[in-house]
Parts: sequence; structure tokens; C-alpha cells
Amino acid sequence: MSTVPHRRPPRLGDLSRPPAPSRPARLSRLSGLSALSAGAATAAVLLCATGCSGQSGSRPVPAPGPEAAKLCRALQQELPERVDGLGRSSSGPASDYAADWGDPAVQLRCGVPRPGILVPDSEHYDPTADGIEVNGVLWLPERQPDGYRFTTTLRETYVEVTVPSEYAPEVNPLTDLADAVGRTIPETL
Repeated sequence: MSTVPHRRPPRLGDLSRPPAPSRPARLSRLSGLSALSAGAATAAVLLCATGCSGQSGSRPVPAPGPEAAKLCRALQQELPERVDGLGRSSSGPASDYAADWGDPAVQLRCGVPRPGILVPDSEHYDPTADGIEVNGVLWLPERQPDGYRFTTTLRETYVEVTVPSEYAPEVNPLTDLADAVGRTIPETL
């Protein structure tokens, strides 16, 4: 395994409120990420480009391949009714691959493509990206204009959770979702 230069973890600013004691979060180094081959990542991007739908302000629905779809349907069955105190809602079409809580919605999408930050040769590629671990699940945090997007890493399919800044610290919903992800989406390493 090649060594990755150490760099100081980024300050997560509005993610600084400590999680509940029973649901710890900690920073982890994401290295050696190889959950999808380049070909599979390309296929996933092409599938989403042809199969993701969505209108302005709605949640696009991913179009995962058969194996990922099976995992995502299992995840859908395990998702909680409440996330960070928010009840289930709908900001997009009904799907076995997506779910929402609250208004504005905390959005979960399963079977999404590998984040660009983890794709070699992408303009956003960063092999030293820092991540967080919540209840045994590794997440890659990416700041968005209106909050954070968290994507699982080192799992057989990618699960993305988008949390609006209204729910700062944005990491909190992951404590309610990590157990379902951990039970249904196997680790790759």
C-alpha cells in the first residue's frame, strides 16, 4: 500500500457539536479507496446520466445496477421513520433508491456514482480526502452551498445523504442512518 502524505484534518466548522454519547463520530483517513473499478464507476455515471430524473428543487432518483439495486432495496426496508427528529417526507418521486425526512429535506440516495473527489483524473480528485466515521460507517463529507453532502466509502455501493444547513451540525442525521447502512450495505475491505 502506498503512503499518503499526512495533512491536518479540515476544520468542519458547523459540524462541531458533539454527537450523542451513544453514537460517536470521529475523523478517519480515507485511503486505498477502491470500492468500484474505473469501468464500474464509468458505468454508474452513465446509468445515472440516462436514468436519474429530477426537477428543480426535487431529489433526483439514482438508477443503480442490479447488484446495487438489491442492496438499496434492503436499505430502504431498514431506514428509520425519523432522522434527527424529522419525520419521513417526499421531495421527489417515490423510489426504492431514495428517501427524505423533513422540510427542507434531509435526502438519502442509494446506488449513486462514486463522488468525483474519489475518481482519479477528475478535476476534484483528492486521494487524501478526510472522512468521518459514524457508528462504524465511513462517510466522505463535502460542503455544498446550502449544507453538506455525505457519501459512504468502502461499501459495495455508494449511499449519499444531503443535509441542509438549517440542520447544523449537518453530521447529526448520520447517527440515525448509519445503523441501517451498516446492516444492509456490506463493506468492501
